[in-house]
Amino acid sequence: METLYSEIVVAGCGNPLFADDGFGPAVVEKLKDLKLPENVTVVDAGLGGPHFVFTLLNPESTKTLIIVDIADFGGEPGELRWLSVDELPVGSYRDAHSWDLTEPLRYIKDDIRIRVLACQKKYVSAPEMVIGITDEVKRSIPDAVSEILKEIGVNYGTA
Repeated sequence: METLYSEIVVAGCGNPLFADDGFGPAVVEKLKDLKLPENVTVVDAGLGGPHFVFTLLNPESTKTLIIVDIADFGGEPGELRWLSVDELPVGSYRDAHSWDLTEPLRYIKDDIRIRVLACQKKYVSAPEMVIGITDEVKRSIPDAVSEILKEIGVNYGTA
């Protein structure tokens, strides 16, 4: 019997119309080109991703949520860093409507393992539209795919 909810959900958050904010969707696009186990759902959650992703989770069947997004953690542009929910400062991870996402993530973190693969942004153009990820962030996409594959236990060699 097919289950509605996957054991592992990978959600790329962001909007390709705002430069580096397109990182999450770009990583998801690469992951969708690969044959992944049936227990993995990969979704481009878009700009509303943090709201949308909660509809894909069920604590009875979902074991891991991986969020792929840009961040500003003071690193070099394109640097990748795994973050836990507890490493997200309150108020630092907000969507376009200024809703603090760390709070609902903290509510579910005891039932679902949550990992955030963050890429240090170089430039986000919002509210102006600038299509295209900066070179520094673009170069990190293959490494992000490899990191996610390792996290979900898939070995393709180099992604």
